[in-house]
Amino acid sequence: MSIEVGSILEGTVTGITNFGAFVELPGGKVGLVHISEVADVYVKNVKDFLKERDKVKVKVLTVDGNKIGLSIKQLQEKKPMRSSSNPSSVPFKSAPRKAFGNDFRRQGGFGAASFEDKLSKFLKDSDEKLTDLRKKTDSKRGGRGSRHYE
Repeated sequence: MSIEVGSILEGTVTGITNFGAFVELPGGKVGLVHISEVADVYVKNVKDFLKERDKVKVKVLTVDGNKIGLSIKQLQEKKPMRSSSNPSSVPFKSAPRKAFGNDFRRQGGFGAASFEDKLSKFLKDSDEKLTDLRKKTDSKRGGRGSRHYE
């Protein structure tokens, strides 16, 4: 079977690496789904989305000798973005539960701290860092108000 750019095939995941997944195509050829072509959302770990021996539909992006570039992402339905003043009408891209980590679950999800709380904490931390920086810089200059002339 001839594999051509743009064709849609079904294959089996034969291996997973930190940069993508290898998929065996009909005819025994193997192609690579790069990590950036696995899903429509940010993929930190391919294993969160695919397992070995999974059957997947892929689109052929490139054929360069024995190297075959594949995409799963380009076959997923794209949800149209609505231009509306209602933010709840914009579709939310879901990510795997692992992507948020333990801190996210421990804090109770998205509503753990209000924006104002986060902003006031940021301003307080920023002010403390600037104060420390000024103290260190002033001590190197010989204190406040003193000038060194050469």
